Amino acid sequence: MLRTGGAIAGVGTMAGCLDSLGSSGEEIEYTVSMPPVGEVGFPGVPETWVANNGSWADMGIALGQDPPEGVWLPSRYHTQYYDEIPGVSVDKEGMTQISDDGVDPETFYEMDGDVHVIDPNFLTNRFGDDVSESDVEDIENDIGPFFGNSIFSTGYPWHDEYRYLSLYDAFGKLAEVFQETERYEAFVEVYDEFQSNVEEIVPSEGDRPEVAIMWANESDMKSFSPYLIGDGTSFKQWRDLQVEDAFANTDVRDFHSTRGKVDYETLLEIDPEIILLRGQEDKTATEFQKAIVSRIENDDTARELTAVQNGDVYRGGPLYQGPITNLVVTERAAKQVYGVESELFDRQRVGDIVNGDF
Repeated sequence: MLRTGGAIAGVGTMAGCLDSLGSSGEEIEYTVSMPPVGEVGFPGVPETWVANNGSWADMGIALGQDPPEGVWLPSRYHTQYYDEIPGVSVDKEGMTQISDDGVDPETFYEMDGDVHVIDPNFLTNRFGDDVSESDVEDIENDIGPFFGNSIFSTGYPWHDEYRYLSLYDAFGKLAEVFQETERYEAFVEVYDEFQSNVEEIVPSEGDRPEVAIMWANESDMKSFSPYLIGDGTSFKQWRDLQVEDAFANTDVRDFHSTRGKVDYETLLEIDPEIILLRGQEDKTATEFQKAIVSRIENDDTARELTAVQNGDVYRGGPLYQGPITNLVVTERAAKQVYGVESELFDRQRVGDIVNGDF
């Protein structure tokens, strides 16, 4: 199945035209459109929901919603970022893990969400042996619609047939679903001011560092999965900070396209100024130094790297970013690559918006 912007999906809409009644007989009150699911009808504001990943989960929290019933991998929904925001916290205990060496359609029935904020093409293209088009249709008819777009990465060829959304485009769409456009607009004001502050701290082009972004696995600290900075929300902070991609003008290809790896010898040939390691967001900066950086420093080849010698090996940020997460990790990234010490956004204001004071 490949749903495109011209397709119609949602409560009671699988026949190809938007019906006036939902699957359980409720009259549809409003619709929201998004590629690839098209125009989705809602009989009322969803009370329970399911999120594909931390990007969408974070958007819901920003919009004042209760946490989702489930996400793809709760371990990659890094709720510790909320520790920086007054009055905001999320307890993941009891949150369902959708993916468990595959996807069982019955999991969606157990979660019983009013809306599934998941790109259905993600399910049927990556896990077609587990979730078929008919499974998606059954879930929509029996439980609630799918409403999502795989915005975090542009590495999926099946997504080329319909457009990606920016973080705030997607956020605005979800705000329509939850009927929280005023809260969204308050976030946009914070974001616009934040972006102005970010632009002020970005140095001239010749003074921006070359960074190498990789996935680190503690079981194999001799090689790493490389990521080239591209589109998609996964790299938003690095694009906004306008750093140089150390891999861009080399033979190294993105992990998404080749599943390849780079070793210390390859890194030494490139010798990036800064090394950013993903897959480490569950660690504090101190824990990261002890568990990861110390092992790199003890390698005879790795210790010759400029980034290692200068102490410029850092956590590389999450795969998934929503509006709150993006503020936190972009400010952290600015401190890592530019040495910025000042706060770039008003944490109290963010907490106030989340809690309804906007």
